[in-house]
Amino acid sequence: MPWTRRHLITIEELSLAEIGQIHATASAFKKILQRSVKKVPALRGKTIVNLFLEPSTRTRLAFDMAAKRLSADVISFDAATSSTTKGETLRDTAQNIQALQADMIVIRHAASGSPLYLSRLLDIPVINAGDGAHEHPSQGLLDTFTMKEHLGDLRGKKVVILGDILFSRVARSNIHALTKLGAAVTLCGPSTLVPHWFTDFGVTVSHDLKSALDGAEVVMLLRIQHERQTSSHFPSLGEYTGMFGLNKTRASWLHPKAIIMHPGPINRGVEIDSDLADGERSVILEQVTNGIAVRMAVLYLCAGGQPENVTPTE
Repeated sequence: MPWTRRHLITIEELSLAEIGQIHATASAFKKILQRSVKKVPALRGKTIVNLFLEPSTRTRLAFDMAAKRLSADVISFDAATSSTTKGETLRDTAQNIQALQADMIVIRHAASGSPLYLSRLLDIPVINAGDGAHEHPSQGLLDTFTMKEHLGDLRGKKVVILGDILFSRVARSNIHALTKLGAAVTLCGPSTLVPHWFTDFGVTVSHDLKSALDGAEVVMLLRIQHERQTSSHFPSLGEYTGMFGLNKTRASWLHPKAIIMHPGPINRGVEIDSDLADGERSVILEQVTNGIAVRMAVLYLCAGGQPENVTPTE
């Protein structure tokens, strides 16, 4: 079926077919990125504005590189250089960007719902690069793309998301994507960060690390989201590491061919030991690489492109 969606706001609203279209398009773009000439003219003449009003490294750079690989012009704003520091509203900032003839906005914002708000206000596509603790759709798409590269069909595969689930937009996007793809998802961590009501999402909640990791084919570590917490949800980082940090012994509980993932930034020695983060089972840097291809797919499709028109051959 043709791609008809102008915005990417959440994975929750995507159909299984649409997730498949994004993954298939990303696969074609990944082949292009492996050529000697990594650039295609798909978005030549388009201007994409990265409006990042929260700190970011991987996501911002990946969107920037993805747009440039598609031959788009890219303009980046951040909180320090935006007029929001002078009291300008998000609405006025976005409308001014549109008035400057931008063709698309990629936004990261601390307020949940801000990308949806802009999508209803503007006449150009809006891409959510993370809104508060709500969603981070491109991250969930690249994570599941990476899992499929290693495991193939995700139906019935045991995937554990371990850490701060309550405040994680990455967790929510992955939960929506993985359940649509048929994976068996287990959330694990302290009860204060993994409340039982997450079972309403169609996942298993566990506070016992050994049973959660037993036989899992994927474990995704999440850092503690201190910046979104209004109070401490466990006594100390040392206690968290002692109970839920992934080390060599605990990794032995996983499926022998399990992969280890992390969306970054990593707090080494807290949620994961360095030898595991850098080990042969880790696909953390693959996630970063795949993030370019997936974001190329998102930008291309939301700009009006169609999956069947991407030709990875020279």
